[in-house]
Amino acid sequence: MRAFFAKGSILVWVLLAIILALVLGSITIGGSPLVPEAVGRIFATFSAVFGQFLSFSIPLIIVGLVTPAIADLGRGAGKWLGITAAIAYGSTLFAGFITYLACATLFPVLLDPSSLSDVAEPGSALSSYFTIEMQAPVGVMTALLLSFVIGIGLSMVPRGVLRKGFVEFRAIIKALIERVIIPLLPIHIFGIFLNLTYTGEAWSIMQTLVRVVFVVIALEVVILLTQYLLAGAYARTNPFKALATMLPAYLTALGTSSSAATIPVTLRQVRKNGVSEAVASFTVPLCATIHLAGSTSKIFAFAFAIVYTQGIEVSATQWVGFIFMLGITMVAAPGVPGGAIMAATGLLVSMLGFSEANVALMIATYIALDSLGTATNVTGDGAIALVVDKMADGRLGVEAHPENARELSFDGMAYLDKVAVEGVVSAEELEASAKVNGPSA
Repeated sequence: MRAFFAKGSILVWVLLAIILALVLGSITIGGSPLVPEAVGRIFATFSAVFGQFLSFSIPLIIVGLVTPAIADLGRGAGKWLGITAAIAYGSTLFAGFITYLACATLFPVLLDPSSLSDVAEPGSALSSYFTIEMQAPVGVMTALLLSFVIGIGLSMVPRGVLRKGFVEFRAIIKALIERVIIPLLPIHIFGIFLNLTYTGEAWSIMQTLVRVVFVVIALEVVILLTQYLLAGAYARTNPFKALATMLPAYLTALGTSSSAATIPVTLRQVRKNGVSEAVASFTVPLCATIHLAGSTSKIFAFAFAIVYTQGIEVSATQWVGFIFMLGITMVAAPGVPGGAIMAATGLLVSMLGFSEANVALMIATYIALDSLGTATNVTGDGAIALVVDKMADGRLGVEAHPENARELSFDGMAYLDKVAVEGVVSAEELEASAKVNGPSA
């Protein structure tokens, strides 16, 4: 099944799941649905169980991704890493606040405030045969606070057993997302939308989301133009020419839906914009991980739409707090399609009070537009590189070059390469340990 899913993008399967659910749930033969209720209840049962498993996994995903991501920000390039991270975070906050302003202004005109009120608690046309309650090991907010405390602490410790443990735990969580959650997600979404189609709620959802999509696309354009106008003014370069130069990176990200996979193209185009080799090779890989302005805008827009159309009470203070927390949480987004929304699900539940149905709807809509957010993220990295290059003015020395970062601090991926898949320590490490502790070690 993994090989079968690997042949197609998760985007293809999610869209196929939604379309099949809408079609199969709408067709009737002799007054009865094409998909018998008994079969539909099988998918409803799967969605119920998978939803419980997702709720169980959210705190683990937060701890496993956020903790080492924050810890990694304390290594390598010293003050320039901090400066770049601050600029990237500021860009992400800007994307969140401009999206808030646009949504608060446009959605009252474009959307019916009660259009999705029934989706908050979906109808029970397809009840599950059974459900399994899976209690989360810790609360979502507890997981977030724990991640921040431990991550900040680990950033001060370049080496150590605990840091290695979290690097391995991150590998486990990424495998959980890539090999379990993401492959099974289309089936879960199919069950959710099949139930919504049976109850007649699916079409109102699609009509609402189409309007939100146009707002999101317009916002992505505004975000990129603002980033390059500011960067161009500071770096004294033509912003429109610089943005046009980054177009190959934008198109590559549209096809791959991965910032990491687009790094080689982004590096090449950033260099064409006149950014120095040291700055380009440092900022582009870093921003591919921590700069997610496009993803933040997309998540916020759809979250605002769901809250507005379902009548959920969320104050302006809560929205502001959500933007600040979302910007931090986006740092943990793994380099897989849909990784950003998986990292953000904890905030949707804890800060906005989203139900399982709302979370599933957010995941489906986010993945359907995943490549747009990724393309905006990647293209915006070029603007940050221009700013950092102007600030550095040739002073970014070899200590900030990623080729030397391996020698300056613990390299988590290098450590994982030395550990066998079965978890057995390599022969080289055993030999080194024996020299220090004796043969018994």
